Amino acid sequence: MRWISGTRRANAGLLRTLPWFLLALPLAAAPEKRLSIYSTAANYSLPVVQREGRDYVGLLEVLDPLGTVSAKSDAPRWRIHYNNILGDFTQGSSRARIQGREAELSARFILENGRGFVPLASLASLLPRFLGGPVTLHEESGRLFIGSVATHFTASISASDASSLVFHFSAPVNPMIASEPGRLRMTFLHEPVTAPASPTLTFGSKIIPSSTYTESNGAAQIAISSTVPLFASFSNDGRTVTLTPAKSQSASATTAAPTTPKSVPASPVAQSNPAPVPLAANPPPSPAPRRYFAIIDASHGGDDRGEALSNSLAEKDVTLAFARSLRQELESRGLTTLMLRDSDANLALDDRAFSANSSHAAIYIVLHAASSGHGVRLYTTMLPYSQTDDRGPFRAWTTAQSPSIALSQAAAASVADTLKKVQLPVRILTAPLRPLNNVVIAALAVEVAPPASDVSALNSPDYQQLVAGAVANGILAARASLEAAP
Repeated sequence: MRWISGTRRANAGLLRTLPWFLLALPLAAAPEKRLSIYSTAANYSLPVVQREGRDYVGLLEVLDPLGTVSAKSDAPRWRIHYNNILGDFTQGSSRARIQGREAELSARFILENGRGFVPLASLASLLPRFLGGPVTLHEESGRLFIGSVATHFTASISASDASSLVFHFSAPVNPMIASEPGRLRMTFLHEPVTAPASPTLTFGSKIIPSSTYTESNGAAQIAISSTVPLFASFSNDGRTVTLTPAKSQSASATTAAPTTPKSVPASPVAQSNPAPVPLAANPPPSPAPRRYFAIIDASHGGDDRGEALSNSLAEKDVTLAFARSLRQELESRGLTTLMLRDSDANLALDDRAFSANSSHAAIYIVLHAASSGHGVRLYTTMLPYSQTDDRGPFRAWTTAQSPSIALSQAAAASVADTLKKVQLPVRILTAPLRPLNNVVIAALAVEVAPPASDVSALNSPDYQQLVAGAVANGILAARASLEAAP
């Protein structure tokens, strides 16, 4: 990685000139297969990998958000400790031992680069032995429920308005909403919503005749058929979703011009279909601006290529891929995330810091990549000596990070702990970095190096998944202290 100062030169003496998931995939590429896990401890998702024609998942990654876990690889054996439970697996074997008792796997255990992979189908029998409670696996759709965490729902036509459909959920929900001619879809990426007694519900309404429940790739979806455009409003702390016709439409408006499908995140504010609205009508209220928990900054970009990691690999491209991966991992854990750079764009260091400071987020994470060394290096800032005092509400730009250094260091320690759990070398360092020293919230730099001597491993989806998942778990573990910061 190349740390850039205000005059675009490397910080002397910091490092020698030395990237988990979406890597410049074509727009038509199929989405990665995911497993969504729901529990009282955390709701999260993990990638499902294909090995020998079967679906596999990393067992340590499945257990990590649920308790204290560690793993040790001594090929061909792989041992994992979850709380006080010991699991013993052997490369190529379809048998394992958990607390000394034999367990059958649906296919052979796979050990790759120190990571242990078990068949997805085996989780229903393996996890109860570690967790001591019931587990329900929806293998086809990639959804796993630990204990009694399911969110149930009912749907009925409103007693006070025959044109409205009301959904009642047993717990708060926050679906993504997409509308298209004749249909509105609510997609649940993070909530353990489960099917009603019948997946298809009929309502005896000419406006909203039916709804259908489906599951696929770690998500649940309710599709509502309608003869007019609908918009959704939320109440009862997110437990009630009411669908009503757009104000510009009437029950007889079955020939309304089709609208372009559009997906928007649901919030406890009415969402409207983008159909045209007469000027005399009052439009539904606009959604409130989204508040973000984390700000992710892919370093370099545009003319600033960063380090030439290899003849064909520039740091700016690797950091962008890692940033997209980390955003997805944080979002899958319920941590709202904004990327400062989601394209090959030039961003000045001061602009990055200004955007982070204006976001009112809890933490700023900047990503770098390195061709030398192994594993991950975590940096918090080392502020320069300054005799400039803060004046009133204004902070000195060069030392703006000062009040948040302790929080930044605590976040770095939390991330380091989760990286160690997946057996990645990690070091925590301090350096006079920009833009970290200009950021007023908790701020952390994550520099990713190859796991071994092959720099091309930075392009490995498995390695990227391992790093990004561990970083996300570390941020999740520090969530309470980050949110409590003033």
